[in-house]
Amino acid sequence: MLQRKEFDVVGLGAVAVDDFIYVEAYPAPDAKGRVIARRRECGGLTAIALIAAARLGARCAYAGVLGTDELSGFALDCLKRENIDISKAKRTSAARAIYSNIVLDSRRGTRNIFYDLNRVVGGNVAVPAALITSCRVLFVDNIGVCGMIRAARIARRAGIPVVADFDTASDPFFPKLLPLADHLIISRGFASELTGQSSPQKAVRTLAATGHDITIVTCGEAGCWYQARGWKSPKHQCAFKVATVDSTGCGDVFHGAYTFALARGLPLGERVRLASAAAALKARGDSGPAGIPSLPQLRKFLKHELNRQTR
Repeated sequence: MLQRKEFDVVGLGAVAVDDFIYVEAYPAPDAKGRVIARRRECGGLTAIALIAAARLGARCAYAGVLGTDELSGFALDCLKRENIDISKAKRTSAARAIYSNIVLDSRRGTRNIFYDLNRVVGGNVAVPAALITSCRVLFVDNIGVCGMIRAARIARRAGIPVVADFDTASDPFFPKLLPLADHLIISRGFASELTGQSSPQKAVRTLAATGHDITIVTCGEAGCWYQARGWKSPKHQCAFKVATVDSTGCGDVFHGAYTFALARGLPLGERVRLASAAAALKARGDSGPAGIPSLPQLRKFLKHELNRQTR
């Protein structure tokens, strides 16, 4: 039986405000393009992971840092509407939410992201140790690396697993944070950057050898490769075939669904399959958090896939 905790997941780090701009097709250089629609949503590595976990039924809290500006207020309101506890967040005039403009090509289903990290503090704050030890899983990313290092060390001493979503190694303290990730889930591109391996299988092996309990490299439509500590070689999870509407945030949803499954004590194979299904449903759904599935939707999809494969 799982030990009772106040939260399933406590997340630190990236919270963004995304302005989506829909165009018929992304224009060539020096060309014009008509905007079909616009919408504003909450985004960011940690924010979307928390929303995905909360949609599936996890008790989540955000404990990073945001500003006192309008965009930060919008982001926190979005998290609150998703039943994520924001009372642990710190607000300071020195911080801002990440702000992005995302241009979606309606014809090809692709997107380009233009982001602004100006004055972002993120998780670079001394989160109370008692809060960290009040959860089943700690979720960290690249924003506020020094704060992430401290929090991850506290979690590890308390036996709380650390799930990480990293997409850049630019911070000088990142080499200290990377080995603190018990469950490292990164994209194929970043895995290649870290290891020098173009093959995701080889990248997983290389990263797994550095001491992570679980290493997962996501490859979009090519599925993902994963390896547990002690395995000789990685395993592959195929991506679920769906008609992609918008792939924005699919990786973040994968992280959130995986974290939910870890907090619920599911075996590794089930965690990866559930996360892959959640990412697929996000890809075929609406942009932003609206496309993130609930647990009943996810179960229905997985049941349909199982029945289809056994016909």
